[in-house]
Amino acid sequence: MNMHGIVTIRFALLGSTLIAASAFAGDDSFDQELSSIQREWAAANYSSTDKGDRREAFDALVEHSAAFAEHYPNEVEAIAWDGIVLSTYSGEVSAFGAMKYAKAARERLHQAEAMNESALSGGVYASLGVLYSKVPGGFVGFGDDALAEKYFKKALAIDATNIDSNYFYGEYLLDQGKPGDALVYLNRAVEAPPVSARPVFDAGRRAEARALIDAAKRKLD
Repeated sequence: MNMHGIVTIRFALLGSTLIAASAFAGDDSFDQELSSIQREWAAANYSSTDKGDRREAFDALVEHSAAFAEHYPNEVEAIAWDGIVLSTYSGEVSAFGAMKYAKAARERLHQAEAMNESALSGGVYASLGVLYSKVPGGFVGFGDDALAEKYFKKALAIDATNIDSNYFYGEYLLDQGKPGDALVYLNRAVEAPPVSARPVFDAGRRAEARALIDAAKRKLD
């Protein structure tokens, strides 16, 4: 990333931290804040190529999403996105702290599920599927592959064309050693309707899906 891009992200996230600190004075609407959280997540996840910049971006975003959820405790999208941010953040921190954030993400996402299980076009279920599939099981964590698959299927039952639900289920199937089955869902992710309101996310997720398609094809060769 060039210096201009890094400065842009840092200033954007500084603004987010200031919003969080002021506990949302009311100048911005809920929809504007939700869009801000989504843009910041996409920028941190797909635009921050330097490890230090990525961690700095997510540090600020965790604070922003927590304040957002606290300010809008009855809005399922705010609760769900706090869970998504925490889930992603658990993969950014050290192994020592990862479980703390994974458990916090699980709590938030189950809270969102109880509020409206169809929220985010099945995204709550898809995010729960990711958590249960990625977190270790047994005495270490709460991972559960069978439960993860159940959540992925619930997500797809709500919206069979959702890019995230198809991508994550395809990734799960590939991890389970089922590259042929994985290709079905990964191809659906690439062919999913464009998320025009979130271009950085849309391009990033499709690139991830294409990379997994290549990996699945190599396993089939």
